[in-house]
Amino acid sequence: MSFVFSPMPVVSVPVLGQPERFPVHRIYCVGRNYEEHAKEMGFTGREPPFFFLKPNDSLVVVEAGQTGAMPYPSLTQNLHHEIELVVAIGKGGRNISAANAAQHIYGYAVGLDMTRRDLQNEMKKQGRPWCIGKAFDHSAPIGPITPIAQAGDANNAEISLQVNGADRQRSNVAKLIWNVAETIEHLSAAWELQPGDLIYTGTPEGVAAVVAGDVLVGQVAGLSSLQIKIS
Repeated sequence: MSFVFSPMPVVSVPVLGQPERFPVHRIYCVGRNYEEHAKEMGFTGREPPFFFLKPNDSLVVVEAGQTGAMPYPSLTQNLHHEIELVVAIGKGGRNISAANAAQHIYGYAVGLDMTRRDLQNEMKKQGRPWCIGKAFDHSAPIGPITPIAQAGDANNAEISLQVNGADRQRSNVAKLIWNVAETIEHLSAAWELQPGDLIYTGTPEGVAAVVAGDVLVGQVAGLSSLQIKIS
């Protein structure tokens, strides 16, 4: 088979302890999935889950023990961090029940849903899609994937983010409004999940702006940490 130009290389994420890498299909993100974050964004209560997507080439893949580089994006004066537990899907399916969701999980990683907040807020005011605020280049830093058997109790793990050594976000994955299994159930009713899908499960309270030169360290207990510098 020939192409009019060379296809883009496969986007992939390293897997801890394995030479093989995890090829990425789609990136799904859950909005406002911690109550305290929903409140800081002006919302309250347990609303039905909603989702947005990022392109797989928006990933900034950071190897274990390394510091990744994320360029400060264009068009924004208000770039926000959002630390998240990321679920890596290893077995696809449609209409997956919450009770069976764990069978479809390959592993977990630490991710950042970087957001051009000023652009997102402007789109909200106009009732338009958020893509320009959420799905821009380099908007999805991610660390290595830890296979599920090695990840410990990710559903009850502490999650945190430090910027230049100071706490910005700290919570527990158990505070998710829609937990991982419920999220997979809802997602798979709307899309047929595929091996290689990543699910950014939502961020706790404490989101705030970062600037060029800031160093971000994201952690979920039991997983490899994620460190990036805004360049």
